[in-house]
Amino acid sequence: MIDDIPGLRRILKTNKVIAVVGLSGDWFRPSYFAAKYLLEHGYTVIPVNPRYEAILAQKCYKSLRDIPVKVDIVDCFRRTEDIMPIAEDAIAIGAKVLWQQLGVKNADAAGKAEAAGLDAVMDRCVKIEHARLFGGLNWCGVNTRVISAKRPQWLSY
Repeated sequence: MIDDIPGLRRILKTNKVIAVVGLSGDWFRPSYFAAKYLLEHGYTVIPVNPRYEAILAQKCYKSLRDIPVKVDIVDCFRRTEDIMPIAEDAIAIGAKVLWQQLGVKNADAAGKAEAAGLDAVMDRCVKIEHARLFGGLNWCGVNTRVISAKRPQWLSY
């Protein structure tokens, strides 16, 4: 399982097509915000959710196996118990990474993916990791591009 900074950085730097399984069309859902962030940062996002025709102006697919292009990362916004069939589909389509979102920890599915040659990530958010490793924290309003323990002069009275 990939859980170190160099491994996460390698995955996010070299894989640009992300199928987001369980992507919601509701703007207030975490999956929507993460997908929007990824689109804004140069990734190709492929929504996978049988309830929608399109999300974020991207054609939505009913399953991973319906996607006609090569997928690098399968990003799972599903419950832990729903991950094994997704892992099997990720293996079948030749994905490179099975990424389980925050709170999702299916070790058996991760093990099966790794045995098939995929990298596996558990209990991490693609958006948060990208922001942390590549400087996208400004989306949360916290990246001022200044790292200092000194109080800025304009704040002094």
